[in-house]
Amino acid sequence: MRAALFVTCVNDALYPRTGIAVVRLLERLGVGVDFPAAQSCCGQPQYNTGYRYETEPLMRRTARAFAGHEYVVTPSGSCAAMIREHYPRIGRKAAAEGRGSETADAAAALAPRVYELTEFLVDVLGVTDVGAYFPHTVTYHPSCHGLRGLGLGDRPRRLLAAVKGLDLVELPGAEECCGFGGTFAVKNPDVSTAMGTDKITAAAGTGAQVLCGADNSCLAHLDGLLRRADSPMRALHLAEILAATEEEPLP
Repeated sequence: MRAALFVTCVNDALYPRTGIAVVRLLERLGVGVDFPAAQSCCGQPQYNTGYRYETEPLMRRTARAFAGHEYVVTPSGSCAAMIREHYPRIGRKAAAEGRGSETADAAAALAPRVYELTEFLVDVLGVTDVGAYFPHTVTYHPSCHGLRGLGLGDRPRRLLAAVKGLDLVELPGAEECCGFGGTFAVKNPDVSTAMGTDKITAAAGTGAQVLCGADNSCLAHLDGLLRRADSPMRALHLAEILAATEEEPLP
């Protein structure tokens, strides 16, 4: 089996270790990984800010970049949700406005083949124990797009619970938004900070060493707040935990 990695622009620019971790993990599980160099932003920032027309060329570019790949895997619930939920909606609007079917066709071709990482592991590969080793206490924050948009459910927790040496503790108020929300954090910084502070306070109360998530955008927000609070807790993407083994521990 082969899969294409959609690393996302946030990970490519700021968290390359997450992309490397996904490749290590999938290859360890016997999946060949391709990285189409033509990939770029999926258009989520533009769309969230109200620039629907400017999003459409990015949609078509993304669809072309991943044409021919049966599975497209991304370590980002928000970008997966953008493609699966919003691409078809944008395509339908473009067609209804009489601007042809190219955008709708691009969405229809790509959306069904895009999987968030934990979906791919559990639903496609059929695994929860990926052979990981991470001897730390961890609490998990489910980001909104994965929780409510994609309906990831307990997939991330099942994967974490199977990691050797990992002590998974429950996060109070786990389903509450962390306050990031992409451009929401820019437009409403005070509200965003208050929501994020509630989240890291709850995480600190668990005694965990690591606050884990499956979206580095949310983790960037929370990690910034943790650092400003001089907290010893670190924020870490789920993929980096799953990629760690006794032979090759997390750097």
